Amino acid sequence: MRARFFGEEASTRKVRDDLVANVQGYEHHNIDIRDVCAVTELFKQHRGTIGAVVHTASQPSHDWAARDPQTDFTVNANGTLNLLEATRQFCPEAPFVFLSTNKVYGDTPNWLPLRELPKRWEIEPGHEYEEGISESMSIDHTKHSLFGASKAAADLVVQEYGRYFGMPTVSLRGGCLAGPAHAGAELHGFLSYLMICTVTGHPYRVFGYKGKQVRDNIHSFDLVEAIAEFIRAPRAGEVYNIGGSRYSNCSMLEAIDLCEEISGRKLKWQYEDENRIGDHIWWISDVRKFQSHYPKWQFRYGLREILDEIHAAVSRAPKS
Repeated sequence: MRARFFGEEASTRKVRDDLVANVQGYEHHNIDIRDVCAVTELFKQHRGTIGAVVHTASQPSHDWAARDPQTDFTVNANGTLNLLEATRQFCPEAPFVFLSTNKVYGDTPNWLPLRELPKRWEIEPGHEYEEGISESMSIDHTKHSLFGASKAAADLVVQEYGRYFGMPTVSLRGGCLAGPAHAGAELHGFLSYLMICTVTGHPYRVFGYKGKQVRDNIHSFDLVEAIAEFIRAPRAGEVYNIGGSRYSNCSMLEAIDLCEEISGRKLKWQYEDENRIGDHIWWISDVRKFQSHYPKWQFRYGLREILDEIHAAVSRAPKS
């Protein structure tokens, strides 16, 4: 549905076709996770052979959610419930990994004591979240955006299936996910879309916070490795913040500078003073809880390596 959400250029169809063509044993089923009968039947067919369930399907944009709240909620919340219930019926011992989001915390991070630096906002030294925001932050009494609310509903029900039914479930509350195969669009895929615009000359818009808003960025390889670690040693009803942490983060202005440096091109961009509703001024994930439970997991990709790979992929892509 990414093409429906963000336009044909954001479709993941090519990645799917490459998997079907090149990965032995890969089997694609073109079903909608909102279709409870189709989901149930697929799990029933594979009863006894499902080793893990990795749920990354979503409507992922808080801007888009406001346009069609029912589609957003039914994909993110009801679809997650359908997958959980099918897992409980046919493979309750299989680790269930849900890719949640830092947007479940709403705009609470915006009330942290932040300092304005020349090119970024930064938290006050010595604050408990100086190393990054931990899972101790409340998800209540905050403006989530409708997307954040639908993902929070899914996040909670994933936890509940773990705690109530004793199933091995985890909600991974991600920061910005990036990588060379990311089909970035204006409403989703920050680093990918920024590099696409820099290379192609397409104009880019920066929304609010003087362009100094900070995000941490995790490479898809590092995220998949984290998922694999959980599957090897699952726990019931767990929650982890997972992102680039202090290892890999940048402000919008810093990202623009780096994209221009790597590509050798100037980005055409304009600034709009109004920020996106519920958007974070400063987000860096504290991944120490995950690392304490899974000490073998370490970052492989920093911000520069991520953008180098994205640039190489964008430069190879056929020009439309």
